[in-house]
Amino acid sequence: MGVIVGLALALACAVATSVSFLLKHRGAVLAPPVRVRHPLRSAADLFRSRWFAIGWGVAVGAWVLHVGALALAPLSIVQAVLSGGLVFLAVFAERFFGFRLGRRQWVGVIVTAAGLAIIGLTSGDADEPPEYAVAALIAIECGILVVSAAVAAISTHRRISPAAQGLLLGVVAGALFGVSDIAIKFLADDVASGALELISPWTVAALIASVGAFYASARGLQLGPGVEVIALTSVAANLTGIVGGILIFRDPVGTGVLEISGRMLAFCLVVAGAALIPAPVRATDASSDASEGPSTVAPPSNRDGVPKGAPN
Repeated sequence: MGVIVGLALALACAVATSVSFLLKHRGAVLAPPVRVRHPLRSAADLFRSRWFAIGWGVAVGAWVLHVGALALAPLSIVQAVLSGGLVFLAVFAERFFGFRLGRRQWVGVIVTAAGLAIIGLTSGDADEPPEYAVAALIAIECGILVVSAAVAAISTHRRISPAAQGLLLGVVAGALFGVSDIAIKFLADDVASGALELISPWTVAALIASVGAFYASARGLQLGPGVEVIALTSVAANLTGIVGGILIFRDPVGTGVLEISGRMLAFCLVVAGAALIPAPVRATDASSDASEGPSTVAPPSNRDGVPKGAPN
């Protein structure tokens, strides 16, 4: 029963996360550029944007739902369900935020939904005591932090186009969100022994990763195509969480051949479907982009920079 409640919380979190990202994108593009050398000023500028502040508030609610899901269900399954946020992202982006998705993006949505359906049908009971491999936890957390810092540094190279910089920063933000999720899952399992367990290096790791993800995500949304950046952030976060759940927390992948095969197929479908949603970055003009049916053709905007027909 606990796993079912956890999956329901994860699904609600996926909806809220998609809405929050779209709202933050609208606010971030209207705010001054995020500067690494001025983090406090950059954060203040972002929160002065009404849409970004609203999106961040929704994201806090999504985070609460996420923590509840992590406390009740295996990490890898929670992250796989969160991948379903791409389904909501696609629908909300097209219907309410003025984006237009092509055939490739909708195929990705359908494939992701199929993967989530299989995960739901093959989810088993997880009443066993939580287990985790400390060595794997340290190696994966530290490794991802180092690689993320390196990719963020590479994204600042002058030869990389702004759109590509945005996509790279989206991946960095997603990986850091995944690091935070892994640390939170560890703390959620450990806090049952007492609130003092929160005084832990993994609390610090979660905070560092969350702050880094905040700035990387905001700057990525300013530079890159909105839906693609959000999708890559989601893919990186969920893939990190799924791998971490299996390698660190020893999440089960099934008890029989059919169940194991179905679960693995589901994970592959979720990741493959998510990978189809971002359109390739192309150096083409607007008319060429329109003929290809991209996912982030900006609609006409009103005087405040809000797409016409979007909710105010």
